[in-house]
Amino acid sequence: MLPSAQKLREHLQGLYNEEKKDILQRFFKTGIGEYGEGDLFLGITVPQIRQAIKPYYSLPLEEIEQIINSQWHEVRLAAILILVKQAHNADAKKAHDIYTFYMNHVDDINNWDLVDLSAPQIVGNYLMDKDRSVLLTWAQNNHLWLQRIAIVATHSFIKQKQPDMTFQISDIYLHHPHDLIQKATGWMLREVGKKSGQEILMSYLTDHKKYQLMPRTMLRYAIERFPEDVRQKFLKGQA
Repeated sequence: MLPSAQKLREHLQGLYNEEKKDILQRFFKTGIGEYGEGDLFLGITVPQIRQAIKPYYSLPLEEIEQIINSQWHEVRLAAILILVKQAHNADAKKAHDIYTFYMNHVDDINNWDLVDLSAPQIVGNYLMDKDRSVLLTWAQNNHLWLQRIAIVATHSFIKQKQPDMTFQISDIYLHHPHDLIQKATGWMLREVGKKSGQEILMSYLTDHKKYQLMPRTMLRYAIERFPEDVRQKFLKGQA
């Protein structure tokens, strides 16, 4: 029998684990008023999902459409990981189709793990040789997950030692109130330091004393790999 979205959904639902489900629902903040409010979990680990999707790598987008909007977090993640796999060796048309499909379903990519495991591979890689300014538009949108996609997608550029877009989006997020954006931005800034050199990162942070303006969480993530004495200077506002 040919692989289908229905078969994959049934397989994943068969892996239901009550104990892990409760842990995951707490971890991903699914309570009232929290960022993952109302999300439902099956209690499946990411390695289990990666194993489960192997026979389904070639699912067409019409089939993936049937599971990316699932009520179950892990089923949505399975759909997204299949897209990531397909994007890896996609030709120009397929990459465009995957990117468009992904962005049309941004409301289903509604937690940080779903974003972080896919935005660089699907969005960043697609925009590598294209106009990247759309990321600045998303960064100024009030959609939390679109904002996180915008900054995490720049990881693809960071790996190529191209930090400019990361810095531009970080400027937009200097006063962002949400810790999920603060953490993601600090993380990407830290990655800039790893790939382009700590001097480049320090120069950005000290320019107009941005390190004093940004949220503490963002700063802590960004300077995590600095020597301890340098890190303390930044934390004390003396860099």
